[in-house]
Amino acid sequence: MAEQTTSSIVVDAPPSAVMDVIADFPAYPAWAKGMRNVEVRGDLVDGRAQEVFFELDVAPIKDEYTLAYVWQGDEQVTWTLVEGKILRALDGAYVLRDLGNGSTEVTYRLSLDVTIPLIGMLKRKGEKILIDTALKGLKKRVESLPPA
Repeated sequence: MAEQTTSSIVVDAPPSAVMDVIADFPAYPAWAKGMRNVEVRGDLVDGRAQEVFFELDVAPIKDEYTLAYVWQGDEQVTWTLVEGKILRALDGAYVLRDLGNGSTEVTYRLSLDVTIPLIGMLKRKGEKILIDTALKGLKKRVESLPPA
């Protein structure tokens, strides 16, 4: 990844529960702010999506795009942009670290580039807004679900 923005949050659930929510793309519009539509376009053998289409409307980004995912158990998932309308690049990762007490540290890394000119500072601010919104939504969603 090129220049990236990173942030972390602690979720009161084991890594497997966190990763289950991350992998449940059809549910994103219910908890991920700005997600208007999410469609799984290709599955892997283990049932986790390989390619996913998103319709996003969260300032400063409004776009339709497709991401390709690579899963590494319940420890990490990375993604790269396959195609987008205004996005030229969208590389990211969720990295999960088991804290050993029933909770998980979730680190979100994101690097994006758009076809319209943006000052680097404004681009970083957009990344920070996307990351913070995603982490807070993920934490709330995971902690609201009954334990497996």
